[in-house]
Amino acid sequence: MDTEPLSPDATGFARAASVLQGGGLVSFPTETVYGLGADARQDKAVARIFEAKNRPTFNPLIVHVADVAATKRYVHWNDMADRLAAAFWPGPLTLVLPLRDDSGLSPLVTANLPTLAIRVPEHPVAQALLSTFDGPVAAPSANPSGKISPTRAQHVINGLSGRIEAVVDGGDCGVGVESTILGLFDEPTLLRPGGLPQEAIEAALGRPVVIRSEADPLMAPGQMLSHYAPGASVRLNAVEIVNGERLLGFGKVDGATLNLSAAGDLTEAAANLFHHLHALDADGDAPIAVSPIPDHGLGRAINDRLRRAAAPRDT
Repeated sequence: MDTEPLSPDATGFARAASVLQGGGLVSFPTETVYGLGADARQDKAVARIFEAKNRPTFNPLIVHVADVAATKRYVHWNDMADRLAAAFWPGPLTLVLPLRDDSGLSPLVTANLPTLAIRVPEHPVAQALLSTFDGPVAAPSANPSGKISPTRAQHVINGLSGRIEAVVDGGDCGVGVESTILGLFDEPTLLRPGGLPQEAIEAALGRPVVIRSEADPLMAPGQMLSHYAPGASVRLNAVEIVNGERLLGFGKVDGATLNLSAAGDLTEAAANLFHHLHALDADGDAPIAVSPIPDHGLGRAINDRLRRAAAPRDT
């Protein structure tokens, strides 16, 4: 099929909503990365996400909705969710809550788990599309499974052209790493670090969060060990270049092919992460070395993505 480019205007949103209603796939920008959207209530449409991405069906999806009121149609709400939504929605936070029996969502969305990952995105294009569509949109990142997440419409085209119906071009994504995923179980549990720092969540809740172990079962998207991977091998915490490596730098380092943030700014580094990995991926197959990244704030999310990019590919 031909993948149709759509403008971020009323005509484009109406066309995108029509494609979704018809069971098609539409990529659209959020403040984190570009998502690959399907009507979360249609089994065949959701199955096509897995087909287009070549994504394992045991890896659940995030549902995007326009506001908190819409969220409550699909999950059982609680006081912690109320507090976090008031503080951070719309924004780069996904909450995992018990699924309502009457949600009407495809079981493929949750990978048959009794919980649902759901969020309200902040990006104005995502908001306009969700309002026009007026329904739940299941949307993982719009890239082939395990590859680098897209932060520009061209990244989506490069990876999925001919496999999806349309892309709404809303420019660059401002945050640049996926949403933070927090499970609201007996204890609030950080399931995936992301665009909202752990410290901000703990401040809003007035309590620490539990950190998920890699040994725990998959409970949310983005938890597979090998993920976000370029074609070349990746070596982390590199303080020098060896064996013809290309350096993805951070801070004041010499010899970097690209630098996430020469100023050592973690927000800038997060926004540049996937774009720079895409550029290195397109530039050849020489190994990639990555400078050490501080492991606090957004640095946790950056390091999480880099560890998955560097993980053995046969896991």
